Parts: sequence; structure tokens; C-alpha cells
Amino acid sequence: MANPLKQLAGQTVIYGLSTILARIINFLFVPIYTRVLSPESYGVVTEFMAYIAVLQVVLVMGLETGCFRFANKEGVNPKNVYSSAFVTVFGVSASFLALMIAFASPIASWLGYEGYGSCIMYMGGILALDAVTAILFAKLRQESKALKFAIFKTIKIITETAANLFLFLWFPKHVDSCRWLLAFIPETPDFSYVIFAIFISCVVCGLLFIPDFARLSFRLDRKLMKQMLAYSLPLMVAALPGVVNDFLDRILFRFFDTNADAWRSSLGLYQAAVKLAVIMNLFIQMFRYAAEPFFFRRAKDKDSPALYATVQEYFTAFCGLVFLGVILYIDIISLILGPQFRAAVGIVPVMLLSYMILGMLFNVSMWYKLSGKTDMAIWITLSGLAVTAVVIVLFMPRYSYWAAAFGHLASYVVMFVISSVLGARYYPIPYRWGRIMGIIAVMGLVYGASLLLDKVFFCDVAIGTASAGQLVAKLGVHTLLIILYAAASIFMIRKRSILR
Repeated sequence: MANPLKQLAGQTVIYGLSTILARIINFLFVPIYTRVLSPESYGVVTEFMAYIAVLQVVLVMGLETGCFRFANKEGVNPKNVYSSAFVTVFGVSASFLALMIAFASPIASWLGYEGYGSCIMYMGGILALDAVTAILFAKLRQESKALKFAIFKTIKIITETAANLFLFLWFPKHVDSCRWLLAFIPETPDFSYVIFAIFISCVVCGLLFIPDFARLSFRLDRKLMKQMLAYSLPLMVAALPGVVNDFLDRILFRFFDTNADAWRSSLGLYQAAVKLAVIMNLFIQMFRYAAEPFFFRRAKDKDSPALYATVQEYFTAFCGLVFLGVILYIDIISLILGPQFRAAVGIVPVMLLSYMILGMLFNVSMWYKLSGKTDMAIWITLSGLAVTAVVIVLFMPRYSYWAAAFGHLASYVVMFVISSVLGARYYPIPYRWGRIMGIIAVMGLVYGASLLLDKVFFCDVAIGTASAGQLVAKLGVHTLLIILYAAASIFMIRKRSILR
């Protein structure tokens, strides 16, 4: 069992190189965005990104996972699988882009962004290019070409970074020498700069895949494609409420926020605080890239259920370490945000815990992918979406972004419980729940101890008011608590005789 775990860990690191870089760079841009853009403009960026996230799921149609499933089936040629998936996604994406270009101005006006039709076109281009390249990235994962995957992702990230730096830091001071750019973006920095930078990076990523495009046969196996869609579309339908669930709060700020006249500002504050929880989401994304094909490859091994159970334990323990690492150093981490964006930092623990449960949900939800019961995923995700919607509709008018944060937590917990119960019935995996709950309990105890110690000994210690000695003492105590948690978690995982 050790070798498969090491293989999964190694691929997680390689896939994670690009993912880490993307998240870190995105994280590093938060100080720029929260100092150059107003909360309202940053809220608009957040709204656009929510639409992109939801529509990406529709355009890919669940075929990433479908390709993994059918490329591993006996008697099926993997080349036909990826060629058919590519042709299908390309046709759908090209049609979608044409519609976005044709109706860009009406859509912009309907959203309340008159004169920003170009942003709608860029959004269409981002979605079309991302959907097409998603199939080719899936092919790289299937072939275990993790390094090539990471290189392409990294180039895309660097391109987006360079475009952002150019647009926000250089262009405003040298407009006269680049007036041709005014045909694409306004002279004054605003949310359209972020969207345009992402579009440029997607174009570059598409160009990188030209040799891979050339190697495809561009043949559509209709019989195979029908089988793939029968498997994949339920995953898409299931993933759609899941993604809508993740971004519904951003979309509903427009309708339910406490301050209806300044909902974009509330959304901007909320998104800035969520960015501080990005480290947890980062690890989960790294893990997912490597884990999904890994789980499929190991599905036929007789000891695979025990392997999956062990993976969950290590995953939970590491997520707890990330949670404590962010929260216990929040005094320093919060300085990343501009002063006017720090009002919502209190929701960071809630979002970190939400993302942790979401990652655990990914693990326990593999049962319906491995067993082929993908239709069950629809009801699981719909239940989570219903919980999110109810919490937001009932509580956002009074509690604003606090309702959004707790809506995520409640939704992920409900989905996790339902998926665990159904998985135990249809695809039993010997999870040692006592051990997993013990790890979470230790995490909670350490967090509670930090709050108690801060209140008793460091009640007046905060960035900007404390002396260097006081701050070092506080962070030193927090570091010891994190070490204590790590030691306890390792002990519980390796001690086979307890917490079964």
C-alpha cells in the first residue's frame, strides 16, 4: 500500500506545482486588486468569475471524467475517446462563443454594465478556450504526463500574471504609447482589466496545444460518444448544482444583500476574505487532479477500499494542519488585504472549515464514479444547493456575507453526510470514522486553546498595536500548538489499535 500512496503523493506534488503557482499568484494579486480597485469594482470581478465557473461545467459536459472512464475500458481505443470528446466539445463551445459575440451588448446592459460588451466577448472566449483545452489537459492526466500538464498550466499562469502587471502597473502611466489597447480596455483601471488578462492567457494556452490538436484524428465515433455522454452528462448535471452551490452566494448578493444599494461592495469584501482561505482550496485542487485518475486505476485492486480509507485519513489530517496554519497566523496574513477590505476577515475560519469538508466530500463521493451510479450524484448535490439557497435567502438580508459563509458550511456538511451514508451501502469503504473524527476534534481543541490563550495572555496583542516582543510571543505559542496538533494526528493515523 505504501507504493501507491507514494505515487499519488508524487503526482499530487507535480500537478500541484502549476496549481500552487496559480493560486499563489492569484493570492499575491489580492494586495494589488484590494488597493487599486474599489470594493465595488472587485465585487464585479467576483460576479463575472462566478458566471464563468458555472458555464465552464456546462460546456465541458462532464467529459473529463468520462474520458478517464472509457479510456480505461477494455476494447476501447483511447485515441477514439479523446478525439470524439474533443470534436463534441469544440462544436458546442464554438456555437456558444458565436452567441456571446452576437449578443454581447444586450447581455452587458441586462447585467447593468452598459458599454462593457467587450467583457462579455472576453468571457465567451475564456469559456470556449477553457472547455476545448480541458479535454486535452484530461488526456495528459490520463497518460500520466504530469510534467507537461504542469508546464502548460504554468505558462498560462505566467501569461495572466504578466498581463495583469502590464495592465495595472505599466499601462496607466504609458497610455499614449499604447493607445491601440484602448480598443480593448478603458483608460482607467477597472474590473475589465482582470477579465482581459485572463482572456489573453487562455489564447496563449490554446496556442501551446497546437501540436496536440494536430495529432488528433478529429473523428467522431457516434456510438462511443453516445455511451460517453450517457455516462458524463449525469456527472455534468450533478456537477452543475455543485458549482452553482459554490458560487450561488456571489450571484445572489445582487438580490439579497443587507445593503441593496452597495451589494457589489459587500461582495468585494466577502471575496477578499474568502481569498485568505485559498490555501485550503489550493491543496484540495492539487489533490483532486492526481486522485481522480489514481482512484480509477486502482479500482480493480482487491485492497483498494483499504487504500482509499487511508488516503482519507492523511487528507483530513493535512487539511487540519492548513486550517490551523492560516487561522493561528491570521494577524499577519490579513495584512495582505487593503485596509478597506479587512472588515470581513472574521469569516475566514468558517470558509476554511467549509473547504475542508468539501475536500473530504470529494473522497467519499468517489463511490458513485467508481460504481457507475453517477445519477445519484445529482440528488446529493441538489440537496446541498437547496441548503445553500435556503440559508442565503433567509439570512443574507440580515447578516450579509456571514450568511454566505455559513451557507457553504451547512451545505457541504449535508452533502458529506448523505454521500457517506449512500457510499456505505453501494460501494463500502472501511473508513475509520473514529480516527477521522478524532483528528477533527484535536484540530478543534487546538483552535479553541489558541482562542483561550489569546484572551488570557494576548488580549491586546494585534498588528499595529503590539510590540515586536508581544507579537513574537503570541505567534510562538501558536506555532507550538500547531506542532502539537501535527504530532497528535500522526500518532492517531499510525496507531492501528485505537480509534477504529
